Amino acid sequence: MTSVTLTMTTPEREAFLAGVHVGVLSVDDPGHGPLSVPVWYSYEPGRTVDVITGGGSAKARCLRAAGRFSLCAQSEAPPYSYVSVEGPITAEDHPVHPDERRAMAYRYLGTEFGELYLAATAEEAARSVVFRMSPARWLTTDFSKQFA
Repeated sequence: MTSVTLTMTTPEREAFLAGVHVGVLSVDDPGHGPLSVPVWYSYEPGRTVDVITGGGSAKARCLRAAGRFSLCAQSEAPPYSYVSVEGPITAEDHPVHPDERRAMAYRYLGTEFGELYLAATAEEAARSVVFRMSPARWLTTDFSKQFA
C-alpha cells in the first residue's frame, strides 16, 4: 500500500487560503496564552495576508507588540482541509482605504449586506488599521487526498 501525502502543494494551499473562510488569528499576548480570535482576512496568492481591525483594540496592541501572527483557515464540511500560515507583519496601514474595507465586506457578506455593514460601521472606519503579514511558514492538510 502506498502512502498518501495529505499536505497541499503550494498552488493548492494558496488557492485554499484565497478562498472565503473565517480565519482564526493567533498572536502572542504577554502574560497570557496566545490571543486567538476569528477574523475576516484577505489573501491573493504570492501576496500578504491582510487583516483589518480597530486600531485601539487588544488585537492591534498584541499585533504591534509581537510583530507577527498566525492565521488558520479551515473547511467546515468533510472531507476537512486546513491551512495555517505564520509570518512577520510587514506593514500596518492606517487609515484603511475605503475600497479595501468595501472589498473585505463584500468578500464575506456580498454586496447588499456588505453595504449595510459598511454603513453600520462607518464611524469605526477612521480608527481601523490593516495589518499585512508576509507568509513565512505554512502547515496544511487536505483529507480529500485520502480518497483520490
